[in-house]
Amino acid sequence: MTKPVITSLLDTDMYKITMHAAVFTNFPEAKVTYKYTNRTSQMYFNKASIDWLSEQFDLLGKLKFTAEEIDYLTKEISFLPKAYLNYISSDEFQLKPQEQFNFSYEKLENEDDRYNLILTIHGLWKDTILYEIPVLALVSEAYFKFVDTDWDCEGQIEKAQKKAELLLSNGLIFSEFGTRRRRSFEAQDMVMKGLINAVNENPQKYKKLFVGSSNILFSKTYNVKPIGTVAHEWIMGIASITNDYINANKNSMDYWIKTFGKDNAGLALSDTFGTDNFLKAFKPPYSDAYAGIRQDSGDPAEYTKKVANHYINVLKMPKFTKSICYSDSLNVEKAIKYAQVAKECGMNCNFGIGTYLTNDFQKKSNSTIKSEPLNIVIKLLDVNGNPAIKISDNLGKNMGDPETVQKVKEELGYVERSWTGDNEAHRWAA
Repeated sequence: MTKPVITSLLDTDMYKITMHAAVFTNFPEAKVTYKYTNRTSQMYFNKASIDWLSEQFDLLGKLKFTAEEIDYLTKEISFLPKAYLNYISSDEFQLKPQEQFNFSYEKLENEDDRYNLILTIHGLWKDTILYEIPVLALVSEAYFKFVDTDWDCEGQIEKAQKKAELLLSNGLIFSEFGTRRRRSFEAQDMVMKGLINAVNENPQKYKKLFVGSSNILFSKTYNVKPIGTVAHEWIMGIASITNDYINANKNSMDYWIKTFGKDNAGLALSDTFGTDNFLKAFKPPYSDAYAGIRQDSGDPAEYTKKVANHYINVLKMPKFTKSICYSDSLNVEKAIKYAQVAKECGMNCNFGIGTYLTNDFQKKSNSTIKSEPLNIVIKLLDVNGNPAIKISDNLGKNMGDPETVQKVKEELGYVERSWTGDNEAHRWAA
């Protein structure tokens, strides 16, 4: 029997749990479809990886939240509604991949043993929202287990430790965000060991800088704080349910604060329909409730200037009142650069660093060549039959029904922008 890679429903990002609670509370009858996309379309799968994935997906149906895990969530994410905690701990909640998955593949013409994956997930939003992170982690692991095998984990702890030492010595506040595109469960575990080793070099100072992991299971294992607020999915879903894309940012913040309270609003995500549209709605009480904004697309330097202008010149807030969390394809050098930009603009900042930590490998046969990660996503395709779309701050991250995307762009007065870092097919190339 195949050994399961995902052994706990906590092996996911925190924002999936908070969004799950918000969906359960506000939209328990919403029906959704999710669609998998491989942005690195030049990277293919073989039959061995597909067979392994089929078994791993079925094994997700055997997982349940344990009493210990519910106790942990109750303590560490204390604002989760009690009704939600009761729901996920009951027999009623269980993933059902054999009912909720459509998983197949297509063979490439004139190619032996090379396939594209085809995956959609369907059902009630509250029954399917937890699939995204483990499924993406499994797809990435399958690729590097069966397709690109010219690598190993030697030196990964030390590599992560050196990266953390650079971040910490520069006084940067950061967290580990690498579950979705990790090379393997083992690789992420080694990264966490390396990060903790770096923190323990000066725990009194560095524990304040390494603030935790987005992965709840690794947060629990290594006794750090689970980190996360919300993903594009939440705003996309509410836009689809209401069929109101213009006011989706405002509506999504209203539902979020109603569910968790303004003291637990966390970070706002600004780029689902372009940051310009978001900032029109981001005024009191929202700008007061949210601790800051997460940057996930577009040119980070230009974004920083725009957001700082909004907080300081438009809203008249004192400098260094609010934060920007940078989370788009970061490395140490970029983090140091953006921290300087934020400082010059009067903003606090922190960094969610993902693939650069958990999927940074070289070819074993030639250490000068990078073993490039997959750039894979699972996004809402529709909710209650209405298209779910994402426009973002750069063209490569646009998603959804093209006709709806174009219509909403016109409604928003959205202006296309590109920048040097927007190549999604080679997001983490050498």
